[in-house]
Amino acid sequence: MSRIAYFRVSTGDQSIEAQRATLPGPFDKEFSDEGVSGAVLAADRKGFGALLSYVREGDTLYVAAIDRLGRDALDVQATVRALMSKGVTVDVLGLGPIAKGVGELIVAVLAQMADMERNRIRERCEAGRAAARASLLATGKTHRGKASLGRPVTTDSVALVAWRREHKASIKQTAIQFNVSEATVKRCCAAALT
Repeated sequence: MSRIAYFRVSTGDQSIEAQRATLPGPFDKEFSDEGVSGAVLAADRKGFGALLSYVREGDTLYVAAIDRLGRDALDVQATVRALMSKGVTVDVLGLGPIAKGVGELIVAVLAQMADMERNRIRERCEAGRAAARASLLATGKTHRGKASLGRPVTTDSVALVAWRREHKASIKQTAIQFNVSEATVKRCCAAALT
């Protein structure tokens, strides 16, 4: 019987350390997915896939919150049921061990709330992008005062393409000359062709 922890954060800026600090360790084994959205199905995540291969009957899986398993309600419920059918106890911080019946009902409600939150995040992001586009069209600046959507332009594409042609330079040489990534050089050259 192993004590297993699973951690997940959606972006590379976040850390699993806050989750690790809240769970009652030590653990026999830990699995994590860092920089992976909860919208990605659990079985398709590298860390969780490895966890599914590792767990055995009698093991207990600890997670900091139900939304760490995912933000798709149906996937979370299917994942919990699959673990329970293997004889694995799922212990969610603040809920305790999930059992059949009432425990599954609680998981269903919490998973649905996580799914709703994911949709609300998406709606807020789209509303922000729409406001930025509208402001950019009206004033030449986004509602946050930026000159463009996305990353600010830091490279003079015309100068980069002209230098590359003049020197018959490779993408790598051009990237080094302008201190940019090779992907940036390719984008500038592709834009020059259109």
